[in-house]
Amino acid sequence: MPRVKGGPKTRQRRKKRLKLAKGQYGAKSRLFRSATESVDKGQTYAYAERKKRKRNFRRLWVTRISAAVRSHGLTYSRFINALKKANVLLDRKVLSDMAIKDPAGFNKLADLAKQQAAVAA
Repeated sequence: MPRVKGGPKTRQRRKKRLKLAKGQYGAKSRLFRSATESVDKGQTYAYAERKKRKRNFRRLWVTRISAAVRSHGLTYSRFINALKKANVLLDRKVLSDMAIKDPAGFNKLADLAKQQAAVAA
């Protein structure tokens, strides 16, 4: 059986991997093995960070809502609970945005939550 060296296919595969490693420092962008390790690690981190980004944004929204609600004399958990009981179906992203860009609207929601909390108590 004749020996097969790979030729064009091997070169294509390596060029593709080196292209992914573009922007890496030193040998990681030039040597195939180093580039492969670097790209693999980078893709692993990228996958994990895409998941983490969602967590981090939710944490940020909760923190913002909590800060805005405390000025109304409520806690975050009581505020969210009262909104659920009042059938207000706004998610945390929208509530956070309202707290920053539309304080008047957020004040109305806080007042509604206070009323709901008073009725429940």
